[in-house]
Amino acid sequence: MKFQLQYTDSKTNARAGLITTDHGQIETPIFMPVGTIGSVKAVHLTELKDDIKAQIILGNTYHLYLRPGLDVLERAGGLHRFNGFDRPILTDSGGFQVFSLSAIRKLREEGAEFRSHIDGSKHFFTPERVMDIERSIGADIMMAFDECTPGDADYDYARTSMELTHRWLDRCVARFKETEPKYGYHQSLFPIVQGCVYRDLRARSAEYIASKDAEGNAIGGLAVGEPVEKMYEMIELVNGILPADKPRYLMGVGTPVNILEGIERGVDMFDCVMPTRNGRNGMLFTKQGIMNMRNKKWETDFSPIEPDGASYVDTLYSKAYLRHLFHAQELLAMQIASIHNLAFYLWLVGEARKHIIVGDFATWKPRMVQQISTRL
Repeated sequence: MKFQLQYTDSKTNARAGLITTDHGQIETPIFMPVGTIGSVKAVHLTELKDDIKAQIILGNTYHLYLRPGLDVLERAGGLHRFNGFDRPILTDSGGFQVFSLSAIRKLREEGAEFRSHIDGSKHFFTPERVMDIERSIGADIMMAFDECTPGDADYDYARTSMELTHRWLDRCVARFKETEPKYGYHQSLFPIVQGCVYRDLRARSAEYIASKDAEGNAIGGLAVGEPVEKMYEMIELVNGILPADKPRYLMGVGTPVNILEGIERGVDMFDCVMPTRNGRNGMLFTKQGIMNMRNKKWETDFSPIEPDGASYVDTLYSKAYLRHLFHAQELLAMQIASIHNLAFYLWLVGEARKHIIVGDFATWKPRMVQQISTRL
């Protein structure tokens, strides 16, 4: 994998770059639609590629390991061939799922024991096992196995967890180096910065992760309950330490405003389930602001969803029709909203990139934040 830093904003830390993988190029800053089990919910492959213009999507190690399972994925020739997405794919190592399964998992030095949310069966993830699973899935970018601490963790827990993540990272790196890709193309490993909301821990973790000289680096453990101001503070701190010549990935963040704030602080890559999850529940993010499509105010509004929207669905359907579909619990409503929101997110990062290149990001961003935050 190669990363070319093409432009930097003179007044902020915003940057535009180009990631090159064996499955294609990714223009940064970029948003990555979440395809947890190999599918971006409610979105067809052709729409994902041609209308939304996704340059890279995510898969999840925990979920894909449980279903369809490694045997199926290996027989298919990896996730790209299994789901038909021939552009880059990134796999989350499952660390966040282990965090979210706190009631049915046990952590120890060797790894994480957990029970499947599907059938209750017992499984055990070690750093070595996770590397092997991600090799079998075949993602272009593999994430190291980590523990994601809650945003309100106390200092001692956060420090102990971070140190465990670092020891697990060493084992991930060793296993990664002693194994080879299974499907004939290059795979990259990204380590993950942890440390909760404590400046000294975040700085220490960022320095440790930077010392590994990986092809890219990630920031984890944010947007998990901490105040948003703390999240921005940690991003700025960490990005001041991580190498500038490697892509920086902020995991699981977030709202459109979060993304613009992250870009301003030097983040290159984002993912979040929000555009599809909120879309399925009737919330649309638009260039003019946020719409709740269940509201009565749209009942007889026959204007397009968004006249100058980023997707073909924006002019094809009216607000009144989409509201009707949601109230009728029609599956098409979730599809339309998911396509719209993802296309908007990709449009937003694309616009940010344009303004970084032109040189007016610092003046464009505050106006855009105010605009897209408006409740319509």
